[in-house]
Amino acid sequence: MHVVIFEGSHWTDFLPFTLTRPVFALRSGSGTLLEKQIRATNPTRISFWIRPEMAGFVQQYIAPTLNVPYAINTPLDSEPAMILAGRTLHFSNFERPATTCAVTEEDRLIRLAYVEAAGLTHVDVMSQSDRWLKLSDLPQAMPQARFPRHWADLIAWNEESILADSIHWRQPPPEALRAYLINESDIHAEPGVNVGVNVVLDASKGPILLAAGCAIGSNSVIEGPCYIGPGARVSPLSLIRPGTTIGPLCRVGGEVGNSIFQSYSNKSHDGFVGDSYIGEWVNMGAGTTTSNLKSTYGLVKLQIGSKEVQSDRVLLGAGIGDHAKTATNTQLPAGAYIGTGSLLAISNRAPHYVPSFSFWTDDAKQEMSFDKCVDVAGRMHSRRSRAIQDCDRQILRYACETAKKLSC
Repeated sequence: MHVVIFEGSHWTDFLPFTLTRPVFALRSGSGTLLEKQIRATNPTRISFWIRPEMAGFVQQYIAPTLNVPYAINTPLDSEPAMILAGRTLHFSNFERPATTCAVTEEDRLIRLAYVEAAGLTHVDVMSQSDRWLKLSDLPQAMPQARFPRHWADLIAWNEESILADSIHWRQPPPEALRAYLINESDIHAEPGVNVGVNVVLDASKGPILLAAGCAIGSNSVIEGPCYIGPGARVSPLSLIRPGTTIGPLCRVGGEVGNSIFQSYSNKSHDGFVGDSYIGEWVNMGAGTTTSNLKSTYGLVKLQIGSKEVQSDRVLLGAGIGDHAKTATNTQLPAGAYIGTGSLLAISNRAPHYVPSFSFWTDDAKQEMSFDKCVDVAGRMHSRRSRAIQDCDRQILRYACETAKKLSC
């Protein structure tokens, strides 16, 4: 089956994270939305309909992982195609429709369409052309997946996502002679996992998935459902609560609950992070803490760029974009937006909205230039024995220019 995965015009609903990646590269459970989409639909080939500026990202970071042919922003041919929104979150296998159909929202927002529409392109999707909107008139099919509105929904559904992913894990528990395993049959560890002395792996409330080469420091407690990615490190004496995804090569410590870390980010020290989404190459100084509950116990408002929306959630922490940095003892309010490439070095509580590529101190707020952001990113990359790539620079430049246009 030919599967087309599109971003559409609503990629801004997932700011700041979609400044630097297509929406389908966001994490949920033990993988990305794209990995779940491929697993659910089992395509014979894939087309990506994305912003042209994201083509380098796909070629650099996604294409090497694919085992089927792919194309970027090519029109449909005569073969029937399953057109799937990039934000789609699958928990189970997808059943291919027998005839042309669509799944739409009330405002004609198209989630999915199974069509024969030669010549339809990514431009039709982005521009909401008449030809694209006409697909919403097709016979309506029942949804087979979730459709998150923003990153807060990914947080809300992360426990379920880890549970769904655990079905595909069949690894034995880790060889941890001096660790305490609770509900051992629901603890899965790939080769090379290193578990320290007196670690508690508690899978009584859900599975614990430990990817190859991850390490858990001594006297830590890991509560499932939880996923710890390849090469990630959990500091000694840490408490990792249910619903947490720690992406590849992250370094996490202190107390973390119901949060998602993309990859390569640092929160190695004490401080609480709860119900939050953390991008890539983020560094959180020691003692950085997120609030995830209002003192009134009311619903938390979610910041998406300069726009404020209702999250419908009582518990909600911060969204921290790629390459953001916080100084020691930074306090982040519930529902905070910390933009891409921003730097917080203030002694008081952080504002609810920190625009991308901004530098905050107690004395002033100023712009974080593109050149300065790339310089800092290069240093952080070198600490992981990596070199920043031309693709990374191009994406950061796009993110910087787009953040100014969108005030995000």
